[in-house]
Amino acid sequence: MLANIISGYGVFILELLTIAFIAVIVGVRLLSGKSHKSTGELQVTDLSEVFQQKQKQLASFHLQGKALKQQEKAEKKAQKAQAKMENAEKKAPKRLPHTFVLDFQGDVQASQTNALREEISAIIAIAQPQDKVLLRLESPGGVVHGYGLAASQLKRLKEHDIPLIIAVDKVAASGGYMMACVADKLVAAPFAIVGSIGVVAQIPNIYRLLRKHDVEMNVMTAGDYKRTMTVMGKNTHKGREKFQQELDETHMLFKDFVQNQRPAVDIEKVATGEHWYAEQGIALGLVDEIATSDDLLLQALQDKQQKVIGLSYQCKKTLLQKLSQQAEETSHRLLSRWLFNNTYERIQ
Repeated sequence: MLANIISGYGVFILELLTIAFIAVIVGVRLLSGKSHKSTGELQVTDLSEVFQQKQKQLASFHLQGKALKQQEKAEKKAQKAQAKMENAEKKAPKRLPHTFVLDFQGDVQASQTNALREEISAIIAIAQPQDKVLLRLESPGGVVHGYGLAASQLKRLKEHDIPLIIAVDKVAASGGYMMACVADKLVAAPFAIVGSIGVVAQIPNIYRLLRKHDVEMNVMTAGDYKRTMTVMGKNTHKGREKFQQELDETHMLFKDFVQNQRPAVDIEKVATGEHWYAEQGIALGLVDEIATSDDLLLQALQDKQQKVIGLSYQCKKTLLQKLSQQAEETSHRLLSRWLFNNTYERIQ
């Protein structure tokens, strides 16, 4: 009996430590939010120039002796011709069409949305009619308000008539697909996961555990539905019904959004919460083309009649923000691993 008491006490202490750990993470997050607003800078990379340098390096790798000298001579001649052309263009400037390349690595909170906002604002400020945007997107989804804002940022491009191509190499599911469906052209690798047009909420409840150890948790509210479901308090049938209603309403908004972006999709068929591989997504109208982001990027880089520009907005983080980010990334990795083990099919 003593062993049972000690065991139960150990479990209770473990639960308290878990709650304390979560509280510390939340506290760090709150302190981080109260610190001075982080500033950032927009990093611009001429990917066309980088690609040309790599081509030259690879082309001369096996050359030796006379052949190498001939190659260097040809390059100098080409450089002179290029300089001559650039001097002529200075008198009559001609801007090549631009393809702006962005990356979005989504986490549960869609925390990269702020950087996406800055990148899109910069593009809108300078874009010309012949320009377009290529977004390499990876995300298993997350909170509704976070991904709703991210999708709204992408819609700003369409409102300014800037073509948007989105490439998915691994996964754009749930909130990730909410973003992806905004594209004028959605391209995905054959085994990339798309869809999962549904809403889920998992809420642990330790009310019985607390009650077992004579711990009372009081939840005081004003308003019938101020708190529908709780982690530590006793959940009621009325609260569960209201919470389910809210989930259904969110799902309906999600369905309407996808339908507006991709009118040809049979929304009732695809909005079941299921996910599909991109090959299947073609038939369902969820994807427009099968290809990798590398295929699209290489195609753009080989086009001498356009410039490929990489954009990335980098924020300068305080120590507290770095600690908070590390905690979030650790939690996200654990959640992603759990989702993968319990949701996605694996090749054994």
